[in-house]
Amino acid sequence: MKELVGHMEGINRLMARYGVKFGIYRNKEFHEQLFPFDPLARVITAEEFAYLERGLVQRVDALNAFLADIYKDKKIVGDGVIPEDFIFSSKGYLPQCEGVTPPGNIYSHISGIDLVQARDKSWYILEDNLRIPSGASYPMIARELTRQASPETFTHNCLVDNRNYADLLKEVMDRVSTGGINVVLTPGRYNAAFFEHSYLAERSGAVLAMPQDLYVEGNRLYYRQYQGTDQQVGTVYRRISDEYLDPLCFEPESLIGVPGIMDVYRSGHVALVNAPGNGVADDKGIYYFVPHMIRYYLGQEAILKNAPTYLAFYEKDRRFILEHLERLVIKDVSEAGGYGVVFGRDLSREKLEELKGIIAGEPRRFIAQEVIDFIDLDIVDGGGTAPRKADLRAFVLSSGTTRVWASGLTRFSRNPDSFVVNSSQGGGFKDTWVLSQ
Repeated sequence: MKELVGHMEGINRLMARYGVKFGIYRNKEFHEQLFPFDPLARVITAEEFAYLERGLVQRVDALNAFLADIYKDKKIVGDGVIPEDFIFSSKGYLPQCEGVTPPGNIYSHISGIDLVQARDKSWYILEDNLRIPSGASYPMIARELTRQASPETFTHNCLVDNRNYADLLKEVMDRVSTGGINVVLTPGRYNAAFFEHSYLAERSGAVLAMPQDLYVEGNRLYYRQYQGTDQQVGTVYRRISDEYLDPLCFEPESLIGVPGIMDVYRSGHVALVNAPGNGVADDKGIYYFVPHMIRYYLGQEAILKNAPTYLAFYEKDRRFILEHLERLVIKDVSEAGGYGVVFGRDLSREKLEELKGIIAGEPRRFIAQEVIDFIDLDIVDGGGTAPRKADLRAFVLSSGTTRVWASGLTRFSRNPDSFVVNSSQGGGFKDTWVLSQ
């Protein structure tokens, strides 16, 4: 791996040339920047990956079972496992999806599960991302470019080849297709993940479509061919948030949705990947209940642990949070991308008291977690290396079976004093090597 260090600048130049960027909206302005790549890969042994794989498959299967239940029979609520008010007050719960059975009965086709490894080598799940998880394209193209820069690295190390992600994605889209072409629906060039949209469409053989390229007619969805015959669409891998997907169903002022697409979906004439309404399952508050879901739906104990979590919604937990706020990390359940995360230890006494008042007044809005001192990974820093906090986003794909991609997005903080690794907060990324033996 050390031989890659000398190629670091060249690899990042190639990334810039290929447009490997992400965008951030701040103060109503769009800023696009490179996603800094570090050549020192995270290494996961075959044995360790097999353990992670079992736990991730178990977790995603339970989450899919939860989504199927909560939009139909609601047995988990009726049996008192999760409070009813807690479910239906979630911003991710969409009553427009009630009673809808997606093709193949799969809700989360592509799940991005964020994990960290503690210093004792235990793995903890930090978040479940079941709406539009992004990031798979970055380790894909990183591996491709590092192979070009240093092919000998990949002949001297026994790694699982990660170039099959596009095949897995295509298999998922084909499996749930209702008949027609596969489409990756992007809101356009100024979306933060537009590079990924175009890259995955090209690699999976899908058509990259803008909203204006799709239209509904006769309760079917069509791709508009500006030369030739329009084509029916069987699967839409949509990279547009639920609320903007269909102005006739959700946000009426949306300019990036496809009018009528939800009617086609409800009728079973197009598959939407991922299914609308998944946000109820990746709500940071619902996260607390995932081990209960695993027990309830699968009759098993969770293989992978949640971070120790307290729900301000429960009086006992709320009292604990308010008494120990300075040692906890507080998360606003409506935020994402590293925003809305507050470490109590970083607050002044005045700010702690202010936050206590907010939590007491809006308990459903917050969870609190024990701070996990997760491991540092070395990154190239100047002429040497330096340790930085790093997490792992694992990608789990569900079609007829549930599989974990033998790779993943390892993100790291570029700030030596920060635990926040998100790209939107200035983080970088590494390749993730899964050893084959």
